[in-house]
Amino acid sequence: MNIVTLLPFIVLIGAMFLMTRSAKKKQQAAAQMRNEMQAGTGVRTIGGMYATVKEVHDETVLLEVAPGVHAIYAKNAIGAVIADEEYNRILDGADPLHADEPVVPDDASSLTAGTAGEATEKGDKIDLGKAETPAAEPVEEKPAAAEAKDTKAADDVKDTVKADADTAKDDKKSGDDDAK
Repeated sequence: MNIVTLLPFIVLIGAMFLMTRSAKKKQQAAAQMRNEMQAGTGVRTIGGMYATVKEVHDETVLLEVAPGVHAIYAKNAIGAVIADEEYNRILDGADPLHADEPVVPDDASSLTAGTAGEATEKGDKIDLGKAETPAAEPVEEKPAAAEAKDTKAADDVKDTVKADADTAKDDKKSGDDDAK
């Protein structure tokens, strides 16, 4: 056999070896992290729940998910062990990393506080950037004879449309008969 024909197989086997090796390293790091868990540390489960470790057993962990609420989880269900200051920041909702940034309110009432005062000055109308529509022109009274003429014209249009539809329907039927 030629080395050129064996080269793709050698590359494939090497790639598979490297992939399994990196996956095995990740599994070993996760197992080591789970084995080093101690009571009192904060953890995040693979489901995304944050809890405090109360007891560690061989295959299970007792977690306190809320004050006085305990749950037993498999060790494999622990996704990450979190540092104390990070865990406290998550539980308290405080974000010291972004403390100098402005806080965005939960509702829009504070965002429109300045425009509400302006709206009352303008007569309770908020400017949405649209041009005002001109007032409708008054409708002139038509004599009864003119209205009768308009209704006759409308009836003539309806008759014409109906005749066109009937013609189209007849053409379609005759086309179907010719096809047979």
